[in-house]
Order: sequence, then C-alpha cells, then structure tokens
Amino acid sequence: MGDTTPSAESVKALIRSAFADAPYPGDTALVRSVGDDPDEVAELFRGRDDWRALTAEFVDRAGAASPSALSFFSPGAFRFYLPAYLIADLDGRLVYTDPLFYLYHGLDEATRAQAVRLPGGATTTWWEVQQDHFAGFTAAEASAVVAYLRWRAESDETGFSRRSVREALDNYWLAKAAAG
Repeated sequence: MGDTTPSAESVKALIRSAFADAPYPGDTALVRSVGDDPDEVAELFRGRDDWRALTAEFVDRAGAASPSALSFFSPGAFRFYLPAYLIADLDGRLVYTDPLFYLYHGLDEATRAQAVRLPGGATTTWWEVQQDHFAGFTAAEASAVVAYLRWRAESDETGFSRRSVREALDNYWLAKAAAG
C-alpha cells in the first residue's frame, strides 16, 4: 500500500478515539429497510446505545440468519456500530461477519458502476449508494477506516481483497479522510 502499516493496537486506539462521539441514531433509526431480517436486526440493537459495550460474539452473531447486521443498518447505525465490528476484527474474533466487504463494496472498480434498484423502483449505482451511506462520517472517522483498511490489506495473506481495498482507498476513503 506504500505507507507503513499500523499495528492492530494502534488502529484500535485510533478507532476508539475517532468514533468516541459518534451519535447513537435512536431506536427508530437503526435499519434502512423493512422485512424479517431488518426487523430482527432492529430488535437486537434496540437500546444498545454504547457500541463499546458490545462483545465481539454479539456483533459477530447479530443477524446470523442473514449475512450480517451491517447489511441492514441505516447510515447512522452503520457509523455508530462500525467501531465495535472493526475492533472485534482487529482482535481476530469475528467468524461470521467481515466488515471489510462493507467498506470497499461499491467503491472499488468492480462494483462501483453496478446498478442498484432502490425501494420505490428508482435505479442508481453502488457508488451513489455508498456515497450516501458514508456521508455522515467525519474526517477523523474516515482516517480510522483508512488505517483499518490498510491493516487488513497488509494482513491478507491470500491477497484476495488487496486490489478492492486499494481502489476503495484511492476512489473514496483517502479523500474523505483528508476532507477535514
């Protein structure tokens, strides 16, 4: 990636600091869609207004009937709960959930132009969806995401996600982090 890769401990400290004041979105703004899986996620996270109190086991299993609770969070809930997922991943404690995908999908070259049908029938691209999804992140939060992405790319022994991570960094996250 060109820069020195930070240690997992330094990335965790950066995440804790950057997201310390991320606002809880409220019990009625936890998910961005309706249905059985989003309803399950909303019920699991209702009242959980301190992401620091969530265990790795909880976030890893939340929404286990679906890909991950991260799939259903509203932009505010995604921003609020993301640090719990990132720290659990940095600790090597996630089995079922991989937050990395949710931070590069739609921002890399392979997926950014893919069409997405929104509720109500409108069509847009994953790039536009992700722009909206991450709009609330501060520059400090984006910098913490950059550090996490770099750490994950360098620790990926298979190299499977490196290109997507590099493209997401270049296409979006580095500019978002510098925008402060």
